[in-house]
Amino acid sequence: QVQLVESGGGLVQAGGSLRLSCAASGHTVSSYAMGWFRQAPGKEREFVAAISWSGGNTYYADSVKGRFTISRDNAKNTVILQMNSLKPEDTAVYYCAATTLPVHTIVAVTPRVDYWGQGTQVTVSS
Repeated sequence: QVQLVESGGGLVQAGGSLRLSCAASGHTVSSYAMGWFRQAPGKEREFVAAISWSGGNTYYADSVKGRFTISRDNAKNTVILQMNSLKPEDTAVYYCAATTLPVHTIVAVTPRVDYWGQGTQVTVSS
């Protein structure tokens, strides 16, 4: 069983930056594809970014491309989401996700996720 714990959320002004971390425990996730999703109030959960087990392939939602960067440190069992140039519409609860399947399954219209974190709140003020 894998446990995912997110941290790094908070309140930031528009144009600012935040760095989210996802720490995995219970099992190494070095062979798992990892991703980030978010859910704003009244909206469905949506894909944000994903990274393959090796880190060699990354995917981003169009809304965050060029502003967010996903990376991973398999030695530390950690995935990072660096968020720059934040906008009020980025306000949401951000969730870390892990899958034993290839990374494209996280990016799919119906994502295949084996494990979810509990989420961390990101609020961007205008």
